[in-house]
Amino acid sequence: MIRVFIVDDHPVVIEGIHSLLQNEKDIEWAGHAMNAQSCLGFFVNNTVDVVLMDISMTEMDGVALCGMMKEKYPGIFILGLSTFNQGLYIKKMMENGAGGYLLKNASRDELLKAIQTVNSGGVYFDGEVGEALKEYEKASTNKLPELSPREKEILGLIAEG
Repeated sequence: MIRVFIVDDHPVVIEGIHSLLQNEKDIEWAGHAMNAQSCLGFFVNNTVDVVLMDISMTEMDGVALCGMMKEKYPGIFILGLSTFNQGLYIKKMMENGAGGYLLKNASRDELLKAIQTVNSGGVYFDGEVGEALKEYEKASTNKLPELSPREKEILGLIAEG
C-alpha cells in the first residue's frame, strides 16, 4: 500500500487527484495541505510514502519545500507537480531531492505510473518533461563563442558611441 499526500494551493487540483486515486487498491490517501506550513505541520506526527508537490505556491514554493522535506524526511519520495514545463523548474526540483516531475495535464494512468516509479526508488518524467529537461541541459552547456581581440575592440567603440 502506497500512502500518498498532496501539497497544492488549488482545492480543485487536490479534489481532482483525490478522486482519481480514491478507488485504487494499492494507494491510500493520507491527506493534503494547501501550503508549506500546513505540510510541515502534518509531518510532525505523520508519514507517507509519496508526496505530490506543486512547485508554485504562495509563501514558500515547492522547490524550497522539497529541499526542506528531503532534509528532514529523506525516506519520503517527492513527485513535483506543475503546469510549468520549463527545464529550469524541473532541474531545481530534482536538485532538491524530487524523484520525478509530472505535469498537471497528466492522465490517471500516468499519475499512477509516476507514483509507483518514485515509490520504488526510480526517477519519473513524462515524455514532455524529459524533452524540456534535455533542451534546458543542452542550452545551458552551449558555451558562447570567444570574442577575438578585434571584436572586443569594436564592442568597446560601440559602447563609447
